[in-house]
Amino acid sequence: MSKTTNYPDNFLLAELRNGEERAFDFIFRKYYKALCAQAVAYVSDLDIAQSQVQECFIKLWEKRSNAAKIENIASYLSLMVRNQCIDYLRKSKSIANLHQKTGVENVQNTTGDTVLYHEFEEKLIIALASLPERSREAFEYSRFEGLSYTQIAERMGISVKAVEGLMSRALKVLRVELKDYLPIVIILYKLTHL
Repeated sequence: MSKTTNYPDNFLLAELRNGEERAFDFIFRKYYKALCAQAVAYVSDLDIAQSQVQECFIKLWEKRSNAAKIENIASYLSLMVRNQCIDYLRKSKSIANLHQKTGVENVQNTTGDTVLYHEFEEKLIIALASLPERSREAFEYSRFEGLSYTQIAERMGISVKAVEGLMSRALKVLRVELKDYLPIVIILYKLTHL
């Protein structure tokens, strides 16, 4: 398996079921950053988020014999991360601490917003997985690592104009895929980052 080839998910899942480590590595590289971004939305700490995502990948490898039952790897991993983070929050009693600090009424009023934001995160993972590899890579460098177009161009070995084209294509696809969420998520994002 080449690092630059974009294999279809059903092929990767079949290879994973057969214990093919390269398929697992490819899946890991393809989804890891976006899943960490999703996990951070739940646990609000990058190190903890990365740990939770790594736990999900360990479980995926351990249960690789069931890979044939997975219909959509992006959705499957997103749901795994969501559940892993919720379990982590329960175990660490973060929810109980939040109730004590903010009062139960405040938590109840924001539960719907939190669920909506997490639904958006899951849809974002799926939408990112549908992008062509180079467009997804440029988007992740920009949005998840905060790199400028010039820095992205240097890292990818392409021109700034090419980065602009890749970002334009990525944003066009994401606007269509996430159109039902964008106005609400933008408002929620602004409120949580005041």
